[in-house]
Amino acid sequence: MDTTPAPRVLVIGLDPYRVPGPWDPAPVARAIEEGLAKFAEHGVGVETCLIGLDGGDDVETVVADALRARSWECVTIGGGLRHSDDQVELLEQLVDLVRRHAPQAAIAFNSTPATTYEAAARRLS
Repeated sequence: MDTTPAPRVLVIGLDPYRVPGPWDPAPVARAIEEGLAKFAEHGVGVETCLIGLDGGDDVETVVADALRARSWECVTIGGGLRHSDDQVELLEQLVDLVRRHAPQAAIAFNSTPATTYEAAARRLS
């Protein structure tokens, strides 16, 4: 019997393996996994929608499909999308997509991958 709680939270963030640059994505990927593990510890279902900055995603389609997949109580937008001036237009696009495709969902913002659960928990009813 599967005891995994139904997803209530969608986390939209950057896929660390698809962010260009000379850096090691592994620590960020581990931090994301550790942050998501807190949802299970608290019995809150979560799914992710990780997008790349490598040009391989049709961001609007990928994110809209994830938002329409179910009724979300909260959508958390990751800090990697907000902490860079280069990503302002992408952040605006994501907020607009949430407003259009999941208008009932609260919107939360984490500071780091480690605070993703806490960000969502502030907004869950």
